[in-house]
Amino acid sequence: MAEDPHATSKDPRHAPDPRRRVPRTDVVLADARLVAAAETVGRAAVKAAVVTALQRVRDGEIAPAEAVDAALGVLPRGPRPVLNATGVVLHTNLGRAALSPAARDAVVAAAGHTDVELDLETGRRARRGRAALAALAAAVPAAGDVHVVNNGAAALVLAATALAAGREIIVSRGEMVEIGDGFRLPDLLESTGARLREVGTTNRTTLRDYERAIGPQTGFILKVHPSNFVIRGFTSDTPIAALAALDPPVVADIGSGLLRPDPLLPGEPDAATTLTAGADLVIASGDKLLGGPQAGLLLGEAPLIERLRRHPLARALRVDKLTLAALHATLTGPPTPTWQALRTDPSSLHARTETVRARLEAEGVPVTLTESPAVVGGGGAPEVTLPSWSLSLPEPYAAALRTGATPVVGRVERGHLLLDLRCIPADADDQLITAVLAAAKALDGTAPGAGK
Repeated sequence: MAEDPHATSKDPRHAPDPRRRVPRTDVVLADARLVAAAETVGRAAVKAAVVTALQRVRDGEIAPAEAVDAALGVLPRGPRPVLNATGVVLHTNLGRAALSPAARDAVVAAAGHTDVELDLETGRRARRGRAALAALAAAVPAAGDVHVVNNGAAALVLAATALAAGREIIVSRGEMVEIGDGFRLPDLLESTGARLREVGTTNRTTLRDYERAIGPQTGFILKVHPSNFVIRGFTSDTPIAALAALDPPVVADIGSGLLRPDPLLPGEPDAATTLTAGADLVIASGDKLLGGPQAGLLLGEAPLIERLRRHPLARALRVDKLTLAALHATLTGPPTPTWQALRTDPSSLHARTETVRARLEAEGVPVTLTESPAVVGGGGAPEVTLPSWSLSLPEPYAAALRTGATPVVGRVERGHLLLDLRCIPADADDQLITAVLAAAKALDGTAPGAGK
């Protein structure tokens, strides 16, 4: 057929078939990034993502060169590692305590078959998690015995069910706390079948209030540390030692997981002191000031712990082998990231933050250094502040950093994003700088500093 002399390159009759521009599925699947992803999420999930991405190419939504990135973007993801630059050491939304390297190694080692419930010498069944339990008992010699469940709330539910189902729990009105995400202590306790006997007032509860409430239906007296708020002014509180002189058992929920007194946190109750004061049972969390995995720690008189351990509900609340491994390593290993973050030298932190600031400024990033106190977080030590400094960036950086390849979470105050390095390992500073530069590029559409 003779060539049409009037045809042009824009003539649709001469335009290339767009289907010829679509990469072959096997070629895209061979990309190194997708091969690596298949090791994590499986080849079937990767292939499905590639098919979806190639359809977008056919539909003209993305260019062929963007197919791999598009496929990676829709792959299923589990929890992503985050750089915690919030200045909150125990940030609940970021998983509270970061595990130590020793605890992480222990989790990996425990991922296979372990002797979690087997005595290798005798070949017989052994007490589950005995190494972690022995380490916890050694850390708090005042405890006659110890037990571990899957979180602090579970520990309280187990105690209430085993000791007070169908009976009364005496608790001060000033300690009827909300523990987060809308869960409230009264609702939690009443779900066990126990009845609450509230005593005193919001700001004042005396020993006489407790004495008058004790009766045949009393299961135990509950003492709750209000770890995430403070009441000041005309207040009165009844100490554990006074309550221990009464007949019913005293259960103390100290909350934040401090096992021994800490001069840095003089207002926080600890398990050892509370038991010595006369509490029959102490409840604490493993993933707060202890710096370990999520767990509910129960420490107290041996017969009481055995009663809880043998209750049918204990089976439903038991911890897995990974938690036990991490807890053991936390208790026996070197200082945790939580311990280190709480004790970071202010002058060293200032110098380190200034070094990062200077490197970012040299790349054209609009960043300054500002003083910004850090806090403990995790429902602990609400009045304790830690001297700290932050990188201050324009507020739009907040979303760009959260959604980057390496998510970085800071805090926004008065139109600025503050990035506190206290909880970021020093060897991750380069990673933080790379993330900030990528965010700057995404915000500007150009390299940092261009057009400024």
